[in-house]
Amino acid sequence: MIPSHVNEELTQVSAGTPMGELMRRYWHPIAAAGELMERPTKAVRVLGEDLVLYKDRSGTLGLIDRFCPHRRVDLSYGIPEEHGLRCMYHGWMMDETGQCIEQPFEETVHPDGRFKEKVKVAGYPVQELGGLIFAYMGPQPAPLLPHWEQLTYDDAVRDIAISELPCNWLQCQENSVDPVHTEWLHFYFGNYVRTGVAVAPESQPKTIKIAFDAFEYGIIKRRLQLGFPEDGEDWAKGHPIMFPNILFVGDQVRTTTQWRVPIDDENTYHVSYYVYRAKPGTPVPQQDVAAYRYVPLYEPDGRFYTGVTFNQDYTMWVTQGAIARRDKEMLGQSDVGLILFRKMLRQQMKVVEDGGEPMNVFRDPAVANHIALPMESVKHGIKPDGRYRPGEGGDSPIVPMIEEVLRSWVPEEVAAQAADLGLF
Repeated sequence: MIPSHVNEELTQVSAGTPMGELMRRYWHPIAAAGELMERPTKAVRVLGEDLVLYKDRSGTLGLIDRFCPHRRVDLSYGIPEEHGLRCMYHGWMMDETGQCIEQPFEETVHPDGRFKEKVKVAGYPVQELGGLIFAYMGPQPAPLLPHWEQLTYDDAVRDIAISELPCNWLQCQENSVDPVHTEWLHFYFGNYVRTGVAVAPESQPKTIKIAFDAFEYGIIKRRLQLGFPEDGEDWAKGHPIMFPNILFVGDQVRTTTQWRVPIDDENTYHVSYYVYRAKPGTPVPQQDVAAYRYVPLYEPDGRFYTGVTFNQDYTMWVTQGAIARRDKEMLGQSDVGLILFRKMLRQQMKVVEDGGEPMNVFRDPAVANHIALPMESVKHGIKPDGRYRPGEGGDSPIVPMIEEVLRSWVPEEVAAQAADLGLF
């Protein structure tokens, strides 16, 4: 367990709190790019701040205070103009920096007046990359948006699954350093949900060793399961958790990146970013913008939907409560990764408090523009028959496209390697 005051430090994300200041040093995904193609304004809440994301008619993205500085109406109902967002109530217009640039009646009465120059709301940089829109809400100058490799693949199709979870972000991210839950939650419990029988399926793995190593971008998670060799990639290579709130898993067929973005202390914007890669030299189906979907959390009777893998995770995170009571935990040997991660969070909060820059703040374009990550070449979940196995509830709008890519991708050598490792 940890003291309650430490739990508060790790979970409070508003401006001025240690964790809030740390999280404001990073770029966070706040929307799928396709959302603004359907409607050019979107109300968002990030790190405890109510904002409006918009795209004006010139194509410029903006993220500003959601409420007009004049009479405090909600600018998510505002009108995108050629260069700014106009309030629908009295016509005041703000640009992407939050600066008021037009006040129609005031300018009619006082043509030479400078009132608008004194009016400015919060405005934050936003950028689009890989079908996601990222925001930075920290001190200037803003660091470079990290181009994690999976965001830049040009031989792939993409599918974005979004969930809004009623719990603190840390409960979500701590799951990434908990490899032992897989066999019980996703196999034993998953089988119980499907069959109603509390019997372990034949395929249920047994974890016999876990290890966690700090590396330049965060933590490498490694797991050895019974029947697998120690030179197999799950143990010898592992896969990364990128500090502070990203998990990356995958293989040569599919990668999945998960971001756990704090909405506020008690809610999380969760992004699962699926990337399906085509075999080199194989044409990739045309995808003008990454597909996106919002994932349902509940059954019609109000219980959590637990029929697929990630929704099982969501249920575990949310049922810990809005903010987990870590002061009441009783941790064991399976929790060494969680302890390491919490220690890393506190170390990096102290770096920010001391005026430094925490890990994964990038200033060098040579580094930020392509960040390669360790990844197993064969991973559980996708089989060589090319069938799509979605990790979350809700139908993907691009299943046929994904299936086409998968059929074109799995080369014979990968299928053979998978068979040698006992995965298929």
